[in-house]
Amino acid sequence: MSEERGGRGGRGAKSGDKGKAEGRPRGGFFRRRRVCKFCADKIDYINYKDVRLLMPFIPERGKIQPRRISGTCAKHQRALQTAISRARQLALIPYVTD
Repeated sequence: MSEERGGRGGRGAKSGDKGKAEGRPRGGFFRRRRVCKFCADKIDYINYKDVRLLMPFIPERGKIQPRRISGTCAKHQRALQTAISRARQLALIPYVTD
């Protein structure tokens, strides 16, 4: 079984790897961490009736954007999901946009 694999050594062993720091871009480009919009504006309660606040978090397909894309923290992402669900049930926001 091992002779079929070709004896390459470890999984991450590369011949050209000379101990460079991984995960850091070469040009010094550093991407800033996205700050939660609700934490920055000190919004405690996300109102389901405020459609203008909720609509940027729903793309054309009608799905709720995940945290890594929307940039919200875990606490506000849960509150946002609840507010969007309530607004959809009351027909303030469509489930799917045309």
